[in-house]
Amino acid sequence: MAQQPANSGVASAATVTFTLDFPQSNPEHYSIAIDTSGHARYECTGKVAEDSDEEAYQAQFQVSAGNRERIFSLAKQARYFAGAADSGKGKLAFTGTKVLSYQDGQRSNTARYNYSNLASVQQLTTLFQSMAATLEYGRRLAYYHRYQKLALDDELKRMETQARDNELNELQGVAPVLQEILEDSSVMNVVRARAKELIEMGSGVAGH
Repeated sequence: MAQQPANSGVASAATVTFTLDFPQSNPEHYSIAIDTSGHARYECTGKVAEDSDEEAYQAQFQVSAGNRERIFSLAKQARYFAGAADSGKGKLAFTGTKVLSYQDGQRSNTARYNYSNLASVQQLTTLFQSMAATLEYGRRLAYYHRYQKLALDDELKRMETQARDNELNELQGVAPVLQEILEDSSVMNVVRARAKELIEMGSGVAGH
């Protein structure tokens, strides 16, 4: 075996990537890539408001240890996406073209599907989609903070509700934009208080 640098911590760096392409939805395209160190990159293309331009957006953050371990464990259960993942049932409603890929020093596998019967793929899809929902809040909040501050309160209310209902994952991924809102004295106090609460919820999750 080739020797790894002493600080690599893993035998071979690996990355799991989830991509969704869903025309007529917003965003129409996004991807989340997570490596074995827990570093994550979210990228999407979409509009925030009807009258806004379509823009590329990206965010980088550190995934919680629990989710990092879960993602790589589920990828292993799914045989690192080496086989077919799609259920093959043509009559199911189209919910976007999904792609899961796994790459390390030995493997490079990709599985494309609309719906999968594999429990491990279903669980990964749910997890990545809940992460994307969180990061989409980050994208919209950054836009509203810059162009439409009065829209922040409703957006943060919705975010709080979804976070309490456990529909969002990796809240710490949007901590930078929440921090900017919290520190902006031109934003209403009630909005800053919501941002503070969400930051605290995210730091609690990140600590697990």
